[in-house]
Amino acid sequence: MAQIDNPIIGFLEEDARRLHHPYDNALVISVRIRDYNIHHILVDNGSSADILYYLAFQQMRIERERLVLTNAPLVRFRGIIVYPLDAVTLLVTVGDCPQQITKDITFFVVDCSSTYNAILG
Repeated sequence: MAQIDNPIIGFLEEDARRLHHPYDNALVISVRIRDYNIHHILVDNGSSADILYYLAFQQMRIERERLVLTNAPLVRFRGIIVYPLDAVTLLVTVGDCPQQITKDITFFVVDCSSTYNAILG
């Protein structure tokens, strides 16, 4: 499995050249986190944080001992402040061989409802 130190994941206008896209929909992807294929992950380049929702954290059966104390507040839409439970660093793989990137990402674990399992900021 190839590993790149500082990968850049991006999309150019030429990537969408032959696509018909009359909507401005969110980019929602699936990635591999630890040993799990996680679906419904929002890619939000306007966010400065990577977030893992607590329900997904529980379903992945990650030991609570892996959580690291954090006190960084997160500001949601409409200015609502959310305090993460803690943070956890997990191995994330995006893409398929031979074009894939594997990297450790530190997620803030947030206990609130969402239609997504995670947000990659």
